[in-house]
Amino acid sequence: MIRIGRLAVEGKPILPPSEHLLLITGGARSGKSLLAEALASQEKHPVHYIATMDRWPEDKEAAQRIARHRQRRPEGWITHEIPVGLDKAIAGLPAGPALVVIDCLSVYISNLVLGNSMVHTDPYGIEAEISAQVELLLEAIVARRDLNFIAVTNEVGWGVVPENALGRAYRDMLGSANQLFAAGADTVWLSCAGLRLRLKP
Repeated sequence: MIRIGRLAVEGKPILPPSEHLLLITGGARSGKSLLAEALASQEKHPVHYIATMDRWPEDKEAAQRIARHRQRRPEGWITHEIPVGLDKAIAGLPAGPALVVIDCLSVYISNLVLGNSMVHTDPYGIEAEISAQVELLLEAIVARRDLNFIAVTNEVGWGVVPENALGRAYRDMLGSANQLFAAGADTVWLSCAGLRLRLKP
C-alpha cells in the first residue's frame, strides 16, 4: 500500500518526493518518449539522454529501434548508453545545471532482472536485489540537486499475463519500481494513445 505524506510503498518508507524528478508512464507506443523529448527540447541547459537498451549484435529489431530514437534527438544532446549501473553513472555526470532524460526504467529493470536471474531458480529470489537497485537509483537522483530528471517507464500490468514465471516476476518487479518512482517524483504524467494526463501533483 502506498502512503503519500511520510511516503511508503507496501509499508516500506522511501525518499520524500523529489522536486527535480518528473516521471512519464504509459503503454508501448503511447507517446511517452515523444513527451519526454518534447519537454527536454524546451530546456535551455545541456541535456543528457541516458538510453538503457543494451546492444545485441543479433537483435536487428532492437538496433533499428535504437537508430530511430537517435534520429529524433537534437544533435546537441549528450547520449549515454547505460544498460546497468545507472546510479553510478548519474553520480558521475558533470556538475549541472542540466537536464537528464532516462529512457527507460522498464528496459533498465529488465536488464537487471536478466542479469541476476541466472543465479536463482526462483525468479522472485532476485526481488530484494532489484528493489535495492531501484532505491540506489532514486538516492542517486535525489543526491544530484544540480540536475533535473525526466524518467520514462512502461505500464506492463494492463495487458496479457506473461506465460512464464520470469515474465510474471519482471512484471511484478517493474510494477513495484514504478510505484517507488511515482511516489518519489514531484510530477507524474500518464501517456495513452498520444494523449497526456497529469497524475501528480
